[in-house]
Amino acid sequence: MKFTPLLRNYELMVDQADRAFQKMKEEHGASIACELHCSECCHAVFGLFLIEAASLKQHFDQLDTQRKKEVLLRCNETERGLKRLEKKLELHAEDQEMQDSILARERIRCPLLDDDRECVLYDHRPITCRVYGIPTKIQGRARVCGKAKFEEGVSYPIFDLDGVYRNLYVLSRELLNEAGGKDPEKAAFLISLPRAITATFDEMIQETFG
Repeated sequence: MKFTPLLRNYELMVDQADRAFQKMKEEHGASIACELHCSECCHAVFGLFLIEAASLKQHFDQLDTQRKKEVLLRCNETERGLKRLEKKLELHAEDQEMQDSILARERIRCPLLDDDRECVLYDHRPITCRVYGIPTKIQGRARVCGKAKFEEGVSYPIFDLDGVYRNLYVLSRELLNEAGGKDPEKAAFLISLPRAITATFDEMIQETFG
């Protein structure tokens, strides 16, 4: 793929996230609720930066035909859920706090989650998924999975997702520029996971950043 150097930089960020999670597990393992077949994070709603979408699409295309077919069928259900969510958010367009509350409560199944509650692209999942079970900083606030057992009033290391998102934006801006995007600043726009899977890279560029 012609964007290989940028994707390698993304993989370095992935490795850093994995190391941060592992370090937290070694130091505070009893507080982390992540376990096999737990799919709490697989129903959270979030978008992908272009660099993440490009990486995910590359690995999705390498799945066998039957597995891809199953995922694409689930994409239809996920997209319907996202459209319902969009309508809910439109009702509170002037109330950011209410929108944040709606997003926090919404549960929409990720199409990569199979019927055995396993991610079909687990080794290539986004960074947001990789650090879901440990304390993270998002929009300047500390957040953690509702199933986790981190105690209130106790100080824990916090993974800076805000910083990760800034770096993902930078990589996505470079990727968009190399892809011939007319306005690289649009790299801040996010892509839904179903669209990242179903669209070609060129379609993502045209539809989201054209």
